Amino acid sequence: MTQAVSTSITRRSVVAGLTLTAASVAVLAGTVNVQANQTMPEKSLYERLGGVFAIAAVVDHFSDAVVKNPIVGQESKNPQLREWHTKNLGRLPGLKFMRTLWVCDVSGGPFKFTATKPGATPLGLEEAHRDLRISGEEFDEVAAELARSLDFFKVPQAEKDEVLAAFAAHKDEVTAG
Repeated sequence: MTQAVSTSITRRSVVAGLTLTAASVAVLAGTVNVQANQTMPEKSLYERLGGVFAIAAVVDHFSDAVVKNPIVGQESKNPQLREWHTKNLGRLPGLKFMRTLWVCDVSGGPFKFTATKPGATPLGLEEAHRDLRISGEEFDEVAAELARSLDFFKVPQAEKDEVLAAFAAHKDEVTAG
């Protein structure tokens, strides 16, 4: 014998179903609002720049541009800079690596820069640059080249400003020679 199953929908069952659905939606919406109101920790500059690969791309572009820059590169009036950019280019890949580590470190990344010529500061930049006798104007031109490289990669203005501020913070060390 077959049993008949009622498939009729009553107003009461519709209201009960809508009430359960509305309650579920309200609970879920409350959960979403609580999560939305919780502030996410701000990403580090390193993360906002795109990490080591994006930083390495900017450093690569920047380093090649500095070599060609008429003020601080191969045609510089500064004989130490001119010599470095013509006779020491075999060291450029290592310098790019060290610059990448430096930017990763100062931007809050997991990589740590250790100076090859330790100096008085944690980053030791004064000893690494002392023999190059970099003037304030030459430092500023290198900073301008860095800005152009950041622009080339369309780094947002806020991050660009932070990178340039980190760079500028070491002007006294770099020009100590």
